[in-house]
Amino acid sequence: MKHASHKWAWLPVGLVVLAAAGCADKGYVKQADYDSRIGQIELRLQNQENRTNQMEQDMQQKFARYDASIRQVAGRIQVDTMSHFAFDDATLQDQDKPALDDFAKVIQHYHPYALVTVEGFADPAGSHGYNQRLGQKRAEAVRDYLVSSGGLTADKVRAVSYGEARDRQGAPGKTRDEGMENRRVTLVVDLSGHDEEQRATAASDGT
Repeated sequence: MKHASHKWAWLPVGLVVLAAAGCADKGYVKQADYDSRIGQIELRLQNQENRTNQMEQDMQQKFARYDASIRQVAGRIQVDTMSHFAFDDATLQDQDKPALDDFAKVIQHYHPYALVTVEGFADPAGSHGYNQRLGQKRAEAVRDYLVSSGGLTADKVRAVSYGEARDRQGAPGKTRDEGMENRRVTLVVDLSGHDEEQRATAASDGT
């Protein structure tokens, strides 16, 4: 027996959701609509990869004079060793402020809708709970500086702590004078907010 029509293709619920709610009707979509939606998703992912690559290049150029490690991690830009802290202290040092100022300028100028996560770390001296709290205070110190002095939008900068996480220690097991690389913050930039930027631009243009 012949099928009634080839214009419609039965798809699992997960793919229907992926294809977009506007196309779905009781679990099936037009094949052409599905293909179009998948093409749009692939294009958006490619554009995001291109933006991430461009931002990595921007960061490499801007921070060549600083002792900062810049790399892509899971589609995000990670700027490591931007700020270091004294033992058992969460005070942002003056020597680290120029690099943070430049970081804020790059974000404001090129990627104002990016989400910045400030990750705080501690060396392994002290208890796990104490180091978790200390890492949070360090992350918050840098976050507050980026917002108050760097001019970044508060809701686009968040602070988290990884404490003494072993897989993130710059100098594994080291403390005090030898553990400076463990007492730091890392800045992670997520460009997924670019879609929000495009919508804002379209709205301002009246399109």
